[in-house]
Amino acid sequence: MNTTHLFQLALGLAPPWCVKDIRFSTTAEGDSQLDIYLCFKRGSKFLDESGHECPVHDTVEREWQHLSFFQHRCFLHARVPRIKTSSGDIKRVEVPWARPGSGFTLLFEAFAMSLIENEMPVNKAAATLSVYPNRLWTVFNYWITRALANDDQSTLENVGIDETSAKKGHNYVTLAADLKERRVIFVTRGKDEKTIEAFKEHLENKGVNPEQIKNIGIDMSPAFISGIMKNFPDSAIVFDRFHIVKLLNEAMDEVRKAERREHQALKGHKYTFLKKNKNLTEQQRIAKYELIEDYPILGEAYRLKELFDDFWDFKDPEEATAFLAYWCDLVEEANLVPFRKFANTIKAHWTGVLNYINAKISNGILEGINTKIQLAKRRARGFRNLDNFISMIYFIAGKLDFDYTLHST
Repeated sequence: MNTTHLFQLALGLAPPWCVKDIRFSTTAEGDSQLDIYLCFKRGSKFLDESGHECPVHDTVEREWQHLSFFQHRCFLHARVPRIKTSSGDIKRVEVPWARPGSGFTLLFEAFAMSLIENEMPVNKAAATLSVYPNRLWTVFNYWITRALANDDQSTLENVGIDETSAKKGHNYVTLAADLKERRVIFVTRGKDEKTIEAFKEHLENKGVNPEQIKNIGIDMSPAFISGIMKNFPDSAIVFDRFHIVKLLNEAMDEVRKAERREHQALKGHKYTFLKKNKNLTEQQRIAKYELIEDYPILGEAYRLKELFDDFWDFKDPEEATAFLAYWCDLVEEANLVPFRKFANTIKAHWTGVLNYINAKISNGILEGINTKIQLAKRRARGFRNLDNFISMIYFIAGKLDFDYTLHST
C-alpha cells in the first residue's frame, strides 16, 4: 500500500475522488506543513439536484484546513468541478469532505466544536488549532444556526423566561426555556416587551401555535407581564417562586438590619435568619431561637417568613387563596414596614402568585442554566460580541443535536 492510498483511506475518500500528491514543507514562519492534493478521475460525471449525471464544465481551485498531522498543519487542495446541470445552469459540485463555503474540512470543524463542548473558550480553541478566533466563531455560529433550524419544539407547554447579561450590568439578553425538557429554546437581545413578541414570532416560525403554551414563569418584570398579556393572552402567568422567596428574604433582612442598628448582639447573624434550619449548625439553631426570644420584632418577622413558606405546599387553589389572605392580614397587624411592602407586592400580583398552585412550575431551572452561562462568561472573560454570546447560550443550554456529516441545511 503506497502513501497516497493510505491517506486516501484516512480521509475516507470514495470514487471518483482520490489522492493525487502529498507534500511536506516548512513555511516562511518555520512551521511544518502537510499539503494533500486531491483529484477526480478524468471523464467523471457528477449528479445535479435532479439526480442527473452531468459532465464537468470546468474546475475551480480550492483549499481547506484539515486536522493537523502530528506536528504538521494540514491542508487539502483540489480543483473542484463545476457542472452544467440538466436545467442548463452552471453549478459547483459539493465536495464530501467540507461544507459549501467553508475553508475547513468537516472533521476539522467537528473537532473544533468538540473542544468548545469540553469547556475550552473559543479564543483558546482557535489558538490550539492555529486559526484566527473570528474564523472559528464563524464556524461555531454556522453549526448553532443549523442545529436551531432543525430543533423540534412542537411539544412545548410550560415556559420560563428570564434575562441575563453578556457583561455585568450590560448587554442584556432574554432567554426562554422549555421547563419540561430543561433547556433553552430561544434567546434574543434586550429585556423589554419586544422580546416577548420576538419569542412569539419564533414559535410561529417553528410551526408552534402560541395557544398551546399553558404556563409562562417569569419574575415580576412589568415589561414581561405586558408582553405576555399581549402576545400570549391564553397562557397563565406564573410568578417565579424563587423570585418571590428572594423578595421575602430581603424583607426579613431589612428588619434584621433595623434591629442590628440598635442591638450589637445581632452582629454577624445575617444568614442565621435567611438559611433553612437544615443548613444551620446546631449552635446556629440554638443562637437563632435565643435571638427570637430576646428580640420580639425580629421574632415576629421570622415567624411571618416561616409561615409564608407553607403557601407552596397547597394543592387546592381556594385553600391557598384563603391562606394568602390570612397571611397578608397578619402582616398588617404586625406593622413591619418591609413585610407590608412585600405583602403589597403580593397583592398587586395576586393572580400570578396563586397560579403557582395549579401550574407547580418554577424558574429554578433557569437559575441552574444561568449558573452555566456565568461560568462560560468567566472562562471567556466576557463576551464583546452579543451574537456570539447568544450562540454560546444555545450551545451550553439548548441541548441541540449536531450532525457534522450532512450538507443540506
